[in-house]
Amino acid sequence: MLYDLEELVLTRYRRRNVSAGAKLNVQNNIANTVQRSRADSAGTNSRRGLFRVRVAQVSPLAEAVPPRLYGGTERVVSWLSEALVLAGHDVTLFASGDSLTMAKLEPMVPKALRLANVRDHVPSTLLMLDEVRRRADEFDIIHFHVDILPFPLFEALAHKCVMTLHGRLDLAEAHPVYERFASIPLVSISAAQRRPMPEGVNWLATIHHGLPANLYKPGAGAGGYLLFLGRIAPEKRPDRAIEIATRANIPLKIAAKVDAADEEYFKEKIAPLLGNPLVEFVGEVNDTQKQDLLGNALALLFPIDWPEPFGLVMIEALATGTPVIAWPQGAAPEVLDDDCTGMLVRTIDEAVSAAKAIRRLDRRQIRGIFERRFTSERMADGYVDAYRRMIVRHAVCQPSLVPLEPMSTPLLAPPIVSLETNGRRADDTDEPALEDDARDHGRWKKTS
Repeated sequence: MLYDLEELVLTRYRRRNVSAGAKLNVQNNIANTVQRSRADSAGTNSRRGLFRVRVAQVSPLAEAVPPRLYGGTERVVSWLSEALVLAGHDVTLFASGDSLTMAKLEPMVPKALRLANVRDHVPSTLLMLDEVRRRADEFDIIHFHVDILPFPLFEALAHKCVMTLHGRLDLAEAHPVYERFASIPLVSISAAQRRPMPEGVNWLATIHHGLPANLYKPGAGAGGYLLFLGRIAPEKRPDRAIEIATRANIPLKIAAKVDAADEEYFKEKIAPLLGNPLVEFVGEVNDTQKQDLLGNALALLFPIDWPEPFGLVMIEALATGTPVIAWPQGAAPEVLDDDCTGMLVRTIDEAVSAAKAIRRLDRRQIRGIFERRFTSERMADGYVDAYRRMIVRHAVCQPSLVPLEPMSTPLLAPPIVSLETNGRRADDTDEPALEDDARDHGRWKKTS
């Protein structure tokens, strides 16, 4: 079963009274894509009829995919790649050689660079991008997770490139790069993440992260402690976590890595506080250790003091049924349902009160909300829809086509789409989210 791409494209032109000759050229232009999708999907258990995409996932080389220990971006790349493979797509993963995947692994370095004590990752990343560029014809979509380095190398291939931005976007020095290379579509991981960006940036979608539904099991919070999990850094505010636990008289476990850049902060600001008998410093942990730590925690503390782009640890907690106490910075209000999957607080006093009252939240309900909103299956569905729209738009806009009349909704200015805004734009306006695409999507037909 396949979505009828011809019908989707031609529906857009019927509304604009385009000539029969132009329609024929449009149809012929996407024929190869459709025919290959049908051929590739024959005998394949492609989930929910999605057409088969040849996609390259280009990961950072700092950590393995998935990481052995800490590593948010590489962990998301792993979850996305595996979900796409399970859905029947042809996935090639460019990553470190110690990665583990069901996709086709193309090892770009023998080992993840951080644990190999390689400080400068740029040379290895540039060599990887050169390899991807040489092989670009092998893929329908090239999906980057490596920040801004691909822009000048892949500008001529913008029609098949997409970049997920995993970091903070409020640092203005990078904004001219996004404006200069606006032909390459961008995916944000939260509506909050994209707010500082200038106008004219080429947003394709907002897609929240997701993780495998069976990665973590629900826990009962039997340990009765609060948990700080992730990375020791000033903007993560582990000092707040320690103060909250101390004033609430509840034990605190700190399971976090300390980067070289934050060693001085750790020694001067955090280490002196670890003598508190309520506080246990666990250090950096792996996924197996996370299961026990999260599942047995009374609550996860997320006392951030910066515009958090997403906050992967929040949905890891929700997967175990553990509620989150968070400051409403960045994406936290998008991820959490206040007084349902966690509590949003603005002061230490509010956080202490929340820690004392957190047991009243229903852990089974929290797990259920995770399953509806934050699985890797749902994340992959969002990306496949984005890939599909890119492929169709390129097919429609090939230079060989008969010139078409101007459109009221330009195909190369994609609408802002969020999977988590209930059909509304991620910029919180009152306009409908998908414009023409939403109406087209409702007219898709399935063909055998």
